[in-house]
Amino acid sequence: MVLFRLERRKSDRIFVKEVDKKKLDFMCGHSNHQGVVAICAAHDYATVEDILKVAEERGEPPFIVACDGIEDPHNLGALIRCADAAGADGLIIPKRRNAAVTAVTVKSSAGAVEHLAIAKVANIAMTIDSLKKRGVWVYGAEAGGTSVYDTDMTGAAAFVFGSEGNGISHLVTEKCDHIISIPMHGQVNSLNVSCASAVVLCEAARQREMKK
Repeated sequence: MVLFRLERRKSDRIFVKEVDKKKLDFMCGHSNHQGVVAICAAHDYATVEDILKVAEERGEPPFIVACDGIEDPHNLGALIRCADAAGADGLIIPKRRNAAVTAVTVKSSAGAVEHLAIAKVANIAMTIDSLKKRGVWVYGAEAGGTSVYDTDMTGAAAFVFGSEGNGISHLVTEKCDHIISIPMHGQVNSLNVSCASAVVLCEAARQREMKK
């Protein structure tokens, strides 16, 4: 039955290649593969237009998350999970200098990648310019900004989260309409990017819910 299905898939431009058992063992990390291994992309990316369409279909102002240099796939997966939990319409990542949606990201997201539109763009700064032309306000999460609890985040909004070490790049920071921060009361002056995104996005979601 499995061989029949594989042969049938050739007509759908899915290529079948016979290899020896050692190759299959290696590809599966020496786990039980039952003689068959399938290789596919970890995720089918959407477009920014697809994300805006999600907001339109929901009848709500856009609620978008953007990444600027998040290199750890675990952090990206956790951020995707937070974005989905907060009800975001989608997430945008740059093609370069940022983690992609890999198997590690998928696992770290606890399955959230299957429920959130994720777009990969060539240039995050240019994408922000495009969103602003569409009436979307851009909020950069960085230290030294206005408290998230004192900021109105109920309108069309995109929230930018930067790299683990350097935060948001200087160019992207300049393009943000607002810089927002989480008040810190302890001795450590920052949070992991996935933790910070949870606080910011949930506060934005709370405000949006209250305005309905």
